[in-house]
Amino acid sequence: MAASPIDWSQWQGGIHATLMFVVNNGRILLIEKKRGLGAGKINGPGGKIDPGESPLQCVIRETQEELLITPLNPRKIGELWFSMSDSPHILCHVFRADDHTDTPTETDEAVPLWTSVESIPYNQMWEDDRHWLPLLLEETHFHGRFIFEGESMQWMDMDTSVNWR
Repeated sequence: MAASPIDWSQWQGGIHATLMFVVNNGRILLIEKKRGLGAGKINGPGGKIDPGESPLQCVIRETQEELLITPLNPRKIGELWFSMSDSPHILCHVFRADDHTDTPTETDEAVPLWTSVESIPYNQMWEDDRHWLPLLLEETHFHGRFIFEGESMQWMDMDTSVNWR
C-alpha cells in the first residue's frame, strides 16, 4: 500500500482496549458480538480498559463478563492501532490463551463460537483480522496499524519484528 497519511509517531489511541483468543486442539474461541462497536461481527472477547486497570487485567475481566470463562495464562501476542473515521482512535492489546476455566456461555454481550482454525469466518469479521489473526495462531508477535473509513480498511502496515514479553 501507499505511504500512510498519518504520522504514526504522533498517533495516540483515544480508547485503550483488549482482545482475547483462546486456541485449543485446533480450534479457536470466537464470539458473535451482540452490541457496541462491531455488533453483529465475529471477533474475540474484549473491551475497553478501565482506569487503573492493566491490559492483562482487562482482558481477563472482559472475557469473564462476555463468556463467563477465565482464560488461563494469557499472553500478549500483538498490538493493533486503529485510526477510525467515525469513532476515537483505538489502541488494542491482543492476547492468546491455550485453555480456560468453565464453559463458554452466551451473555447479553456475546454468543460463543468455537471454530476450526482452518475455518475462521473472516468474511464475518473486521477486514484487518485476516492480516493478523494467522500471526496470533502461529504465536508470531505483531504490531498492526490500520486506517478505517467507516468499516472499510483504507491502509495497513504489519510489523512482526516486535516482542511483547
